[in-house]
Amino acid sequence: MTEREYRILEGLYYSKEHEWARIEKTGKVRIGITDYAQQTLHEIIFVETVSIGTKVKQMEMIGTVESIKAVSDVFSPISGEVIDVNEDLIMKPELINQDPYEKGWILLLDPDNLEKDLSQLMSANKYKVTLEDIDHG
Repeated sequence: MTEREYRILEGLYYSKEHEWARIEKTGKVRIGITDYAQQTLHEIIFVETVSIGTKVKQMEMIGTVESIKAVSDVFSPISGEVIDVNEDLIMKPELINQDPYEKGWILLLDPDNLEKDLSQLMSANKYKVTLEDIDHG
């Protein structure tokens, strides 16, 4: 298998299912899928998420991302209440392919137990090692 380059941003938290969580200045948490996940899926053609107001637990399904290859579940790396969803993904699901960490974010949560949830996630360095293990596995 050829080794690929994946963007992994410092300051984010990563799940083993390839979601990321960014703590905003407001204390809310923005969530999306990683560069590795979008590259693995290839061309994303449809995104579906839970509704605003939905309460989710850590690692509970919050939606699906459909590509020309497969449909993948998206899990919440953080417990909390959904307070915003990225409506741009309805008309432009390819934003996840183009910019998974900024324009391609999926939803915004008001976290319930942030410190506890963050302790279950990986730093950028740890996530990088996880991807290297996958690439060499």
